[in-house]
Order: sequence, then C-alpha cells, then structure tokens
Amino acid sequence: MMTSEMRETSPPIAAGVWIAVISSFINGSTFVLQKKGILRSRKRGGSYLKDGVWWSGTLSMIAGQIGNFLAYNAAPAVVVTPLGALGVLFGAVLASYILQEQLNVLGKLGCVLCCCGSVVLIIHSPKSESVTSSLELEERLADPVFVAYSSLVVLLLVVLMVWVAPAHGTSNIMVYVSICSLLGSFTVTSCKGLGLAAQDAFSGGPSSSRALGLFLGLLGTLSVSILIQFTFINKALEHYSSNMFEAIYYVAFTSTVLTASAILFREWTTVGLVDCLGMLCGLTTVAVGVLLLRISSEASLTWKPAATGPDKMD
Repeated sequence: MMTSEMRETSPPIAAGVWIAVISSFINGSTFVLQKKGILRSRKRGGSYLKDGVWWSGTLSMIAGQIGNFLAYNAAPAVVVTPLGALGVLFGAVLASYILQEQLNVLGKLGCVLCCCGSVVLIIHSPKSESVTSSLELEERLADPVFVAYSSLVVLLLVVLMVWVAPAHGTSNIMVYVSICSLLGSFTVTSCKGLGLAAQDAFSGGPSSSRALGLFLGLLGTLSVSILIQFTFINKALEHYSSNMFEAIYYVAFTSTVLTASAILFREWTTVGLVDCLGMLCGLTTVAVGVLLLRISSEASLTWKPAATGPDKMD
C-alpha cells in the first residue's frame, strides 16, 4: 500500500522539482535583463518601457512566476523554495558578463553565505500540514492569528510605500527589499491556495460557488501583489546592483514566506530544539552574508568613481 502511494506521488513531486530548477534559472536572468534594459534606456535618454531587453527580462519574470506556481502546486514548498538559491548564483554569474557587475571576494562569499543560510533555514523550518480542500484553507485563512499577521503586514507595506520609500528608497536598499519580500507573504500563499480552490470551484459540487469566490479572491490578491512587487523591483534596479538586490531579496523573501506559512498552518508547535538551533545557525549565516554584501557594495561604490569616472554604473 505504501509503495503504491509513493509511486503515485513521486512523479508529480519530481516534476515540481524540475520545474522549480528551470524557473530558478529563468528568475535568475530577470533582474539582470531588466537592469540592462534600464541602463540602455538611461543612456539613450528614453523610457525603459520601450527597451526590448527590459521586456525580455519582464517576460522571463512572468515565465518564472508561472513556473513557480506550477512547482508550488506539484511539490512541497520546503522542497521548492531552497532551489531559488540556484537563481541567485546564476544571476550573479550572468551579471558579471552582461552588466560587468564584478563581485569582489567579499561579495562572492556573501552571496554564497546568503544562499547556504537560506537553505539551512528552510531545511530546519517547520513543515506544512496538509490542507486538502478549499474549506480547510478558508478556515486557516480566517484564523485570528493569521488575520492579525496579515493586517500587520498590510500596515507595514502602507507605511513603507507611502512614507518611507519616497524619502529613503534611493539611499537604503532594505526599503525596496522589505516591500517586495513582505508581499511574498501573499503571493506564495495565494499560489498554494489557488490550486486547491480551483479543484473545488470548477468541480460543480455543492461548495463550488463558495470555492469560486475564494479562487477569485486569491487570484486578485496574487495579481495585486505581483504588480506591486514588479513596480518596486524596477525601482530598486534603477538605483542598486542586480547582484546585491537579488541576493538580499531572496533571503528576505524566503524568511517572510516561511513565517507566513508557519502562522497559516500553525506549525511552530512542532519545532524541536534541533530545528531551533538549525534555524538560528541559518539566520546567523544569512546575516553575515548580507553584511559582507553591504561591505562589498560600499567598497565598490568608493572605488568606481576614481577608476571609471563619469561612466560608472549605478
């Protein structure tokens, strides 16, 4: 019995892993191509909305998001999310060739530590309980703790977007990173929920109308979250290196997704001492990696004006 169940569930999980790997490489190219398009349009004095390279990066982002949606519905998030580290490393290599954003030794070490720390954090994070129907998902979404968490995230997003970003977005990368990563609480949750809601919404059963409402609500939330993320990602790429933004964004995005998932599925009660220590080690490794990236970026900005003069890259 167990063997037959494994045979039934293994192919979808394997397919989800392969989709996640391909999506990670596609996602790794998006920031680099969009940054290249922004630089090309800035040099010409026009809008990046008219640049073909920028649009290729935008289409890559759409393809990567579709791949992520399929992967999250075919395999557990704890398997899919660590594979995003492949995109960070691929993006760093691609940026060195296309954008000439050469990371120094500290930058390379920081990028690797961010990826390794995030993977360790994901491995030791609490695992999702299985939710098999839209009714179960509705119950979880209506839980007072998750509602309070969602309300707090929305409040933080409003403060960041309305007051903090206009004043400090161009001088502190964490402003744009925080906005984009906090939205991950809604995008990944919506992606995981859409698959469940769609099964009941289009089945024609007695609860199909209620499931359809949930499906449309999740779809609307996903669309708005992606559009806002898209806007602030491009704002970040106008002012910061794609290498640095992608590495820190992956770390922050992973952390917020894990937090939202743990609250939604009430997973913290299952975390043992070993997992707590593992997550602490992962967070420490990530913090060191981010610190090295910041030091590397500051050293690069200090060196570039003297070395390249007016032709320096943002």
